[in-house]
Amino acid sequence: MNMRDAWEAEAANWIAWARTPGHDSYWRFHAERFFELLPPAPCDILDVGCGEGRLARDLKKRGYSVRGVDASPTLIEHARAADPAGDYRLADAAALPFGDESVPLATAFMSLQDIDDMPAAVREMARVLVPGGRLCLAIVHPINSAGGFETLEPDAAFVIHGSYFERRRYADTFERSGLRMTFTSEHRPLQDYFGAIEAAGLLVERLVEIPDTTPGRILHRWQRLPLFLHLRAVKPDRG
Repeated sequence: MNMRDAWEAEAANWIAWARTPGHDSYWRFHAERFFELLPPAPCDILDVGCGEGRLARDLKKRGYSVRGVDASPTLIEHARAADPAGDYRLADAAALPFGDESVPLATAFMSLQDIDDMPAAVREMARVLVPGGRLCLAIVHPINSAGGFETLEPDAAFVIHGSYFERRRYADTFERSGLRMTFTSEHRPLQDYFGAIEAAGLLVERLVEIPDTTPGRILHRWQRLPLFLHLRAVKPDRG
């Protein structure tokens, strides 16, 4: 099963997981940090891998105009139901249904590690960006997906079994507060993402590594290593 089909199979679980405030990493760690990457509103955004539309709805509340695309029919259906006036399209991130140089800002929030052809998706986002346009993305930090802590103690050892550089599919199942979700993703070393960005002709402007930033939490193992990575890249102006 490819990752697109795996996420379609989990769509109902993801909708419940994503729409429970304070439950997902979006609420707990890094949504507000991601918004700091974005150029100020008003601005037109193409949200690639929009899922059930949570980020798009939040962006619209902040004054942005948003179009969303996702490869899951179920998630697009629910995005439209939650935002009937929105523009949500069923589409492959590696073949975006938009013209060249037609988008000033593209976002890919926690979606690239779940896309089968990540380099093609980055290339497509670069294609549709106007000169001077930005791509803002968030991914599972490759150090996070490469290994794990041996115990739950704050000073637990972090171990990588095998090679950090080996690309591999993985599926993590979590149960919390009566909800269950299986995340199917692909571990890729950091150089794969930067290689895709370079090959697409984009230049990195900013990079932020996100640890556990839960207010009041101290001596947590994920304060020692990053959970997520945020990045902003620009398409150079031909002038």
